[in-house]
This record gives sequence, C-alpha cells and structure tokens, in this order.
Amino acid sequence: MLTEKQYNLLMYINKVLRETGCCPSFDEMKEAVGVKSKSGIHALIEALVERNFLKKLPHKARALEVVRLPKLKPSSIVEEEKKREEAIHNGMVEIPLYGKIAAGTPIEAIANETEKFPVPFDMVSRGRYYALTIEGDSMTGIGIMDGDTVIIKKADYANNGDIVVALVDECEATLKELRKEGPEVVLIPKNEAYQPRRLEAGRVKVQGILSGLIRTYH
Repeated sequence: MLTEKQYNLLMYINKVLRETGCCPSFDEMKEAVGVKSKSGIHALIEALVERNFLKKLPHKARALEVVRLPKLKPSSIVEEEKKREEAIHNGMVEIPLYGKIAAGTPIEAIANETEKFPVPFDMVSRGRYYALTIEGDSMTGIGIMDGDTVIIKKADYANNGDIVVALVDECEATLKELRKEGPEVVLIPKNEAYQPRRLEAGRVKVQGILSGLIRTYH
C-alpha cells in the first residue's frame, strides 16, 4: 500500500494530467502534497515509478505518465475522510492549526501543522483554509486581538486593502493589510502605535487572506 504522500502525489498528478494534458511542476507538486523540497518530491516520484504507478517519458522534461491507480487508499486517508464526514454531519469541520503568527513584529514563518482546529463548515466550504493564533496587538484597530484565532484562506495573490498573511524574506510571517505601490509593497498595521513597513515587492509573498476570526472567552 502507498504512503499518504505517495498516494496524494499520484492522485494530484493524475488529476492535472486529465485536466490539462501537462504534468505539474515540482513547485506545484510541493504545494499540493505539503513537501518542503524538490528532493522530497523526487523521492516520492522514484518510489511511484519503482512500484509501477508512474512512468517517466524519455526526452521530455518532467514528463510523467500514470500507469495505474491504487485500488485502496492509505488507512490514514480513509480515517481522515471518515472524520471529515462526521464533522460535516455535525456542522463542524477541522482545519490545520499552524501555530502563532505575529500581529506586531514579524515572527519566524509558520512551517508545520501542529494540530487541528474545529470551525463551522459554512466558514470553509469553498477553498483551502488554515488557522493561526494571533500574537501581538498591531491589528486591534479592526478587532483582531492577542490570542484570537484567525481563519485564513490559502492564496498567493491579494488585492489592495486585503488583510493577508505575508511572508517576508522567506523567513518571517505577519498579519497585515496589504497595499501595492509600484515596485513596493506596504504592510500596514491597524494600531497607531505601529508604523507601516515598506518593502520591495520581491521580498513579500502572500500566503493567505483573512477569512474569519474565532475568539474564546475564558
């Protein structure tokens, strides 16, 4: 039986090939299955080739052909789907909780899922979402407080005025309003105690757009 990542990669490649006729790029594969490096994707592909699920096409860069699909899903995926169906039935669904994000001075970028966070299904019925815990007070002007949990819709593009998760220099993540000004991006806090941060556009990547907020009162 395939591992969860092997299965997910195979199914993703098959889906893209069927829809577009072209094999996805390594970067697209990394994003789809949650692998950090191209070497990790390469290892998954080699394992699928060895087990005769994929075939490399000669004389073509990145060209792959799906030979066959597995008859069974990995047990971890079956269990996850069962939990999701139960959650939807109960009006709730779990999304990844990636950790803390600064609403003040940027902190180290969120890299790994730590646990799951339950949210109403209607909040995340379309798209891919994750949750982050706010640390700091630079967004209190729009009601985002230290300790709140924000719901983020995954995206790599945002419009002026959107509240985004911004990755700065590949190593810092922060929640701010986005404004584009020519070759620069301005990350704007919503607290007069903080100053906007102006950066070259190439230094900033959008990793998601604020979709909702959940506050717990103790």
